[in-house]
Amino acid sequence: MSTSAIVLIVIGILAIVIIAALIKIYNELAKERILTQEGASGVGTCLQQRNDLIPNLVETVKGYAGHENQTLIEVIKWRNQSAGATTVEEQNAASGGLKQALINLLSVAENYPDLKADAQFQQLMGQLSELEEKINDARRYYNGTVREYNQSLAVFPKNIVGGSFGFKPAVFFAEDAEAKIAPKVKF
Repeated sequence: MSTSAIVLIVIGILAIVIIAALIKIYNELAKERILTQEGASGVGTCLQQRNDLIPNLVETVKGYAGHENQTLIEVIKWRNQSAGATTVEEQNAASGGLKQALINLLSVAENYPDLKADAQFQQLMGQLSELEEKINDARRYYNGTVREYNQSLAVFPKNIVGGSFGFKPAVFFAEDAEAKIAPKVKF
């Protein structure tokens, strides 16, 4: 066998190894991107459940505190924005506004002892509390998958393969700005 034939065989083997490595890296990035999409879908499902629950909560409060219209309007406004959000950024903004509007709604409820004692109100509040826990869990899962995916896109050689095939970093669900402010407790 001549040296040129050996060189061609070595080049061929190297080309096959490089192509196999590129395919492996592409597939890993594609799987990680799918996991981030799955995580975002999980958050979206929980947020949709919350959005479905809010009209019942608003109607219950309206029965006791119907004259608190501005608070009720704010809750519905943010709920509708949350339901219509199509990106993580939009969902972050709507979620923060909705959280504040729900806090205001609960403040209104504090002024109505009959409302606080209402069985339907208590049930809805329990469901809302459970959903908030689910949303936090779903966001944690999503942010974990985003972290893994973004880390993969940042390291060599995946950054080259990812950039070549148009893989873009995913956006984290941000914490609410209010989370850094200590709540005011009144007795």
